[in-house]
Amino acid sequence: MSGCCDDSCTLEALRERQRGTLRMVLGINAVLFLVIVVAALYGQSSALLADSLDNLGDALTYALSLYVVSRGAAAKARVALFKGVLILLAAALVAGHVVYRLLVPTVPIFELMGIFSLVGLAGNSACLYLLWRHRHEDVNMSSVWECSRNDIASNLSVFVAAGAVWLTGAGWPDLVVAAILAAFLMRSALRVIASARRELRAAG
Repeated sequence: MSGCCDDSCTLEALRERQRGTLRMVLGINAVLFLVIVVAALYGQSSALLADSLDNLGDALTYALSLYVVSRGAAAKARVALFKGVLILLAAALVAGHVVYRLLVPTVPIFELMGIFSLVGLAGNSACLYLLWRHRHEDVNMSSVWECSRNDIASNLSVFVAAGAVWLTGAGWPDLVVAAILAAFLMRSALRVIASARRELRAAG
């Protein structure tokens, strides 16, 4: 009996740690989205817009993850599946914006791209640090970890794009990086969806 109680207490302590971490990364990503989306629209950067949408998707993902922390494996797998669909939707939005910018070309403000990609990198690095210990705990937290790891790559890509826009004086590096980010998001979405489907089959 005491072993069951110990197991129950240990599980609840784990869930409480997960809740605390998810609340922190949710707050960070919500703030990052609000700040970066304004910079992206003002600076007319598709790559920075992709970065901001990634943060919005992550904020929604963390909110959903917080909701299922204390639920069963099947519920976590269903939410992970929904997260994958959200990431896929973000990829489609970025791809659509790239097509629009090909039809209506512009040169983004590289200074804003560079500054706010570094702001995003700082915030997402903090999230990655907070989530590191949870990355192998369950499908819910591993999908959260996947989102956070993607963010670091996105921030670095936008920073590189800013430098290329500065060097070339053209908008095409911004579009190239945005297209790469869309493909990267799509790959991540498919991985999360595949993992969630495996968990659903196992739970069924």
